[in-house]
Amino acid sequence: MVESRHRAAACIVDTQGRVLRAWGDFEQLVYPRSAIKSIQAIPLVETGAADTFGLGEEELALACASHSGEPVHVRTVGAWLHRIGCSPDDLECGRHLPYNPEEERRMLRAGEEPSTLHNNCSGKHAGMLTTARHMGEPIQGYIRREHAVQQRILGVMEQMAGLGLGEAPWGVDGCGIPTVAMPLGNLAFSMARVADPSGLPDHRAEAVTRLRTAWGRHPLLVGGTESFDTRFMQALDGRLLVKGGAEGVMCVVVPEHGLGLALKVEDGASRAPGIAAAGVLRAVGLISDAEWERLDAVVRTPLKNRAGLQVGEVRPALA
Repeated sequence: MVESRHRAAACIVDTQGRVLRAWGDFEQLVYPRSAIKSIQAIPLVETGAADTFGLGEEELALACASHSGEPVHVRTVGAWLHRIGCSPDDLECGRHLPYNPEEERRMLRAGEEPSTLHNNCSGKHAGMLTTARHMGEPIQGYIRREHAVQQRILGVMEQMAGLGLGEAPWGVDGCGIPTVAMPLGNLAFSMARVADPSGLPDHRAEAVTRLRTAWGRHPLLVGGTESFDTRFMQALDGRLLVKGGAEGVMCVVVPEHGLGLALKVEDGASRAPGIAAAGVLRAVGLISDAEWERLDAVVRTPLKNRAGLQVGEVRPALA
């Protein structure tokens, strides 16, 4: 029997802003959370900051990431901060143990304390610090809503989503930066413009293309060894780009068709958004039979008891 259900709203939008398919209320306001990091990273490239400090695809991927705190993530962000004349103490994202279970156990056994580099958002914050350095702005308080870094991001979000956000509800995300509410349909529209930025001004289209390319080529940096986002993108060889966020948000970029998908799980369950998004993509034919077979271990999450026996699974209903 089905024991629990996680209900989601979702919509697929093209670059003209047309809602092609929708499930539930696509006009509801949602906080995009970490699902919109690729949009928040646009000023890092657009201002010239990335080129000034010689950032490559690895750093751009980490700017779009919610990483698992594995050594490759920590090492790369640490070197990046050194390059811009900053240290982990300049990151205002807070600290937590790695999300990667193996690395978490290793640190606990060794008695090591996590640093801000282990924070899953440290790459995004390093990007914000880089932009502030390049623009000659104060690095202290860069997470505050009124700081130039956040105001610049707000303007980019407005243009990408196609609506004014000056009076929109806002809150504080887990890493301390503002998260601004927008309709689910506009969130999907912003992802469609990432999928196909040809309708954007040239300098913004170039920035979006560089970020999207880095996102697709470095799935391990965007998530981590055991994360849904990384495993999903690896299974499909980067044909579809996915990025989840807290409280059940998931965004998908479909470059091949210039489409964006945005999804919000009503109860905010973290186990549901990726699987639900996969079900939607499968239902509309954006995932083939062969690809669905490759994704089986990703989209059907086993539930095991304390003895290690599988006693159930989380699976998409729509597919």
